[in-house]
Amino acid sequence: MADIAQLAADALSAGNGILRLSPTWVPRSFLQPGRRLKLHPNDYYAMGMHRGGIDERWFGSTTEASNENREEDEGLSYCVHNGEKFLLRDVVSELKGQIIGDNIWNKYERWPVYSKFFDNMGPIPHHMHQNAEQAAKVGQEGKPESYYFPPQMNQIGNNFPYTFMGFEPGVTKQDVVDCLDRWNEGDNGILDLSKAYRLKPGTGWLIPPCVLHAPGSLVTYEPQWGSDVFGMYQSLVEGRMVPRSLLTKDFPEEFHNDNQYLVDALDWEKNVDPNYKDSNYIEPVVSEEGDGWVDKWIVYGTVDGDQLFTAKELTLQPGAKCTIKDSGAYSWITVQGSGKIEDMTLQTPVMIRFGDMTDDEVFVVDSKANEGVTFENTGMDPLVGLRYFGPDAQPNAPANGAWKK
Repeated sequence: MADIAQLAADALSAGNGILRLSPTWVPRSFLQPGRRLKLHPNDYYAMGMHRGGIDERWFGSTTEASNENREEDEGLSYCVHNGEKFLLRDVVSELKGQIIGDNIWNKYERWPVYSKFFDNMGPIPHHMHQNAEQAAKVGQEGKPESYYFPPQMNQIGNNFPYTFMGFEPGVTKQDVVDCLDRWNEGDNGILDLSKAYRLKPGTGWLIPPCVLHAPGSLVTYEPQWGSDVFGMYQSLVEGRMVPRSLLTKDFPEEFHNDNQYLVDALDWEKNVDPNYKDSNYIEPVVSEEGDGWVDKWIVYGTVDGDQLFTAKELTLQPGAKCTIKDSGAYSWITVQGSGKIEDMTLQTPVMIRFGDMTDDEVFVVDSKANEGVTFENTGMDPLVGLRYFGPDAQPNAPANGAWKK
């Protein structure tokens, strides 16, 4: 690991506390790509038809994708410096708090969050993510998550820009058991029990663990806990079969055929909460602003009382320049325009070939974020970037529901 430490030190010195990251692409065999990730049209199946199409790009990730027939490094972000590539996970492991801050390293001994764009032509199956206790039974971690729908990525809404969440009040656990019992009969009818919410670019949601949700077809920026556990409860989506193994893969093997157990794993109170939107819907809240620029909270609040991740959207008009101080390390992805972060180029690509490098993604280490990072728009369009933070990194972030005030 000494070579990684030296490579990372050289990269940090050259970048003044900022690491350049290369694109990380992830396929999903059970979904159809929405083709809005700026990947070249010929490359959406670059990992092979047997792997499925690429419909996700992961950011600042030290978390492996949980896919069948996966590549060894699937889901992991690479740093790039002087022609050398090395895993962000190895950099964090070697330099620890110097990269992610002592508080996060001392508590988790890893970068415990990541984000992604997911982009599908239609909806995703109604599914849940296990909580920490459930995931630990299969050697994994739980997965709370959040959504933001960037306007720059959503010029079109594709086939179904609505997300089902939870169940209608009055639905019983037996109703859901009956759906799972019908798994091999075609559409098991679970969406008949749920409610769909129309998705709006420029807004978002918090998604607690153990809550069923069937994400719609908007491109979604998704800060979340560093895990890829899930259970799919819907047997058929747009005529495509969902293997039952995707329902059971992250539950103990002895319960794979116990439909009552699988239903009891849901957080029932949250799933039938008639005020679910009131507690979990998000609209941006201004954090700070200046001459020609504005910084907004796009993910904030807590999940079950814990601040696990937060995110901001920074917009600079042409010619604008600002210095932003944040109280924690972050991963940044540029979604519009061109400019600079310190002396490093930021440029939004029009089209990316699979395996090619881009200038749109960086990771800012803890000390640099606290010191302050200077951004400048050198182009003709607004420069817009999204950045997410780790747990408890933003004590001044707004509370749930702050957008209503």
